[in-house]
Amino acid sequence: MALITCDFFSETLNLSTSMTVILPQETTSQMGLKNTSTGGKHQTLYLLHGFSDDHTIWTRRTSIERYVAPLGLAVVIPQVHHSFYTDMEYGGRYWTFLTEELPAVARSFFPLSEKREDNFVAGLSMGGYGALKWALRYPDHVAAAASLSGVTDIASHVNQASTETKNPVEQAFKLIFGDKNLEGTDDDLLHLLEKTDETTPSLYQCCGTEDFLYEDNKTFKDMAEQMNVNITTEFSPGEHEWGYWDKKIQDVLQWLPR
Repeated sequence: MALITCDFFSETLNLSTSMTVILPQETTSQMGLKNTSTGGKHQTLYLLHGFSDDHTIWTRRTSIERYVAPLGLAVVIPQVHHSFYTDMEYGGRYWTFLTEELPAVARSFFPLSEKREDNFVAGLSMGGYGALKWALRYPDHVAAAASLSGVTDIASHVNQASTETKNPVEQAFKLIFGDKNLEGTDDDLLHLLEKTDETTPSLYQCCGTEDFLYEDNKTFKDMAEQMNVNITTEFSPGEHEWGYWDKKIQDVLQWLPR
């Protein structure tokens, strides 16, 4: 595998930013790693970080490079700061960056497939929210989306944060969403579920039963099933931490409809 830190300028954000990219490499003599590459343009997983993290975190906290090596799967991990993968009320247009500019720029630099069936998105916590929102709002972009301990009820999450004093998350939410009521908007995953149809990508959802987001994830699961969405759900013991996500990203990679 090739591990690349790519610094580039974003026209959408009007600033220089970064992404971490893992590219397949066919090798025959490398010890301890089975590398596979199908040649041509690669299937791609856009892997999204959480609120307190950045584009380096998945490679620092998990063995994602080793996990994708035998799959011949490229991985793109963008930097989005505290944006919640949203066009911010007071800040950058990170939703537009994620869903429009990032794939175009990454494909201009690297041999990545443009085909829907070759593109997937996954993320943890804030990134789980971003992954599900991408799949539900633009079902023609990706074939599958996975949320690991995702923020699945953003309206309740924002409302809860607003009741806590001196909460840095609350301060970020003010910049991201302003004073808007998110319920019933296109930033509300539960609202987006109501608009799903046969074009909706396959979804995967996992959350630890000791995670503070567990109840919200159960709510998302119940609504997805009511709307007949093709969703795979795994709730098992676990907290909001990297040991859990390191295990579950391996399950996600096996689940992807490749």
